[in-house]
Amino acid sequence: MDSLKSRFEKLPFEVPDEFRKALGDWFSAEGKDYPWRRTRDPYAILVSEMMLQQTRVAHVLGKGYFTRFLEAFPDVKSLAAADDSRLLKAWEGLGYYRRARMLRATAAAVLNDHGGIFPDDEATLLALPGIGPYTAAALLSFAFGKPSALVDGNVHRLLSRLMDDAAPIDQSATRKRHTDWARALCDPENPRRHHYAMMELGQTICRPGVPRCEVCPVGKFCKATEPQDLPMKKKRAAITEMAEHAIWIHDKEERVLLHRESGSRRNGLWKLPLRSQQECAGSKLIFSDTYTITRYKVTLKIYEGAGHFPEEGDEWISRDELTSIPMAAPFRRALIRLLADL
Repeated sequence: MDSLKSRFEKLPFEVPDEFRKALGDWFSAEGKDYPWRRTRDPYAILVSEMMLQQTRVAHVLGKGYFTRFLEAFPDVKSLAAADDSRLLKAWEGLGYYRRARMLRATAAAVLNDHGGIFPDDEATLLALPGIGPYTAAALLSFAFGKPSALVDGNVHRLLSRLMDDAAPIDQSATRKRHTDWARALCDPENPRRHHYAMMELGQTICRPGVPRCEVCPVGKFCKATEPQDLPMKKKRAAITEMAEHAIWIHDKEERVLLHRESGSRRNGLWKLPLRSQQECAGSKLIFSDTYTITRYKVTLKIYEGAGHFPEEGDEWISRDELTSIPMAAPFRRALIRLLADL
């Protein structure tokens, strides 16, 4: 990595204006055009930030989630009034459905406590339900053009490398230090462009694994000599494998037996009824798929349901209704496949 050592001149904090200009000029020429970057509407920006938490940009863009959600709920008033079924259906496929309900709670608070107008100061934003430090910082800069300390995973990686910081980024002291650095580096003249640039630099050039240091616009401000080893993280929890066993029952009227969930994770979503492995023993396996959620790798197995009967929470749903009810993505994929064979 001798070539990297020779590029380093000064830390960004020693010449902040020079760093900001190099970063901003690069973004002005190379920055991607995302729909949420074309607006300063705090509501639309909030929707985008909620969607992008734990979800890749390509997934949100590729299936038009952002545009469709805003068409269904164009403002805080319409979202605050949304019932669970419409809300979850609009969010279907994005996962982590608690985000959708928190977004609705935020909209209701803005409507009821602030007359439908988003506050533009950090303390008041943080008092809203569902708004944490990252989301408040995003709204301050992207909607209101105010300096803030915005740090996502990409920015944590970028700061670790710029400062050659080997402290684990999942430690609170490290995250606080990075937040302080982000606030100090933020361009007070154009915080919106600055934060978009920091995030995109982390996505595209200062990427995970081996970065593209040879084309980095701020390479001379980077102290790291082994950037591929940064950032450091504490050892991750092991992935736990588990199985779900579901049944497939339909009648002569092409109604399908489904179950409406009431647990904390997927409350209000529909799925094929689950049964124990023992209850499914001897039934024919007709579908199998694997999906991941947090630290779990789940194998979904679906069996012909002959001999099984409805239980509490199970309901017959007509085929015409199936496309309009909210359903978690793994079960939606299974349902589409099974319906094709009817």
